[in-house]
Amino acid sequence: MKKIMKRTARHLKEIVLLAAITAVAQILPAPGCSPTESEPPGNGEETRPLPPPSGLPRLVDLGADKCIPCKMMAPILNELRSEYAGVFEVHFIDVWKNPGAGKEFGLKVIPTQIFYDGTGKELERHIGFISKEDILATWKKWGINLKKGATHEAR
Repeated sequence: MKKIMKRTARHLKEIVLLAAITAVAQILPAPGCSPTESEPPGNGEETRPLPPPSGLPRLVDLGADKCIPCKMMAPILNELRSEYAGVFEVHFIDVWKNPGAGKEFGLKVIPTQIFYDGTGKELERHIGFISKEDILATWKKWGINLKKGATHEAR
């Protein structure tokens, strides 16, 4: 019984350590890393100011092209931008290339995703990596119709 208890305690310590390492890795940037040519972050707009609301809901992803979870999100953002063009907008802002954006958006951690309705009202924030499925679920939660040609009104 003692052996089982010791082994269980050791496994729990290892799990806690792995969880802590994973959490830190998602928050801290990876210096010297850069995105691959085939998967650029966002759509190249990272240093331009955000355009005024267009009437479409918008997702603004604030991150950096050298941050690991941000790099993991780049292909997801590109997919969403392509698949849901005309339904909602997707914007990427590199806060390392545009440091003023961090203050402007009240940023604490990257990546941070901000969901806006078509009028520019903030609906929700998410901190850290978010999957395509979770992004779409967030839009649905706010009553955003994900079909082309739909009227977009938040609940």
